[in-house]
Amino acid sequence: MEITAKMVKELRDKTGAGMMDCKKALVEGDGDFEKAVIYLREKGIAKAASKQGRTTAEGIIATYIHYGDKLGAMVEINCETDFVARTDKFKEFGKDIAMHIAAVAPLYVRREEVDQEYITKEREIFKQQALNDGKPENIVDKIVDGRIDKHFSEIVLMEQPFVKDNDKNIDEFVKLMVGAIGENIVVKRFSRFRLGE
Repeated sequence: MEITAKMVKELRDKTGAGMMDCKKALVEGDGDFEKAVIYLREKGIAKAASKQGRTTAEGIIATYIHYGDKLGAMVEINCETDFVARTDKFKEFGKDIAMHIAAVAPLYVRREEVDQEYITKEREIFKQQALNDGKPENIVDKIVDGRIDKHFSEIVLMEQPFVKDNDKNIDEFVKLMVGAIGENIVVKRFSRFRLGE
């Protein structure tokens, strides 16, 4: 069954989940709206969406140092209360995010942080590559959009496949944690260090 933009919007309006999460839920449920809602609830995504926008003034700075002490990462993760920030579960979550950053080396936290000039240049390069490959003009823009999305999944933390579970990206991992603890969580910023760099 074809998943239309209208179906995605309708599911998003009902659950508050992100567009990509809604589309994935509809694909998993073969277009069945109720199955998609159940899928989102099971994944904790619908619950997480309802927490977005709530103030996150507490949190931790989590660190990870790789064996051999030559690679490490530090990440600021915010939550709503000091109580949650001090739990072992939240600290372990922070360490997992820091380990992912050390291993995968993202450049940005979110897509919105990527410089527009950089995106424009990348789009031009991808467009020229598609034309050089002999792709028809009428589908080049779709090809470029797909390649840009793939590129974001390589350089943007929230869109990278989670190093400990490639079936979900970091954004989904965060949403699962939001669903589990019942508070909004925001990955604020990070630094990655490699000896000699």
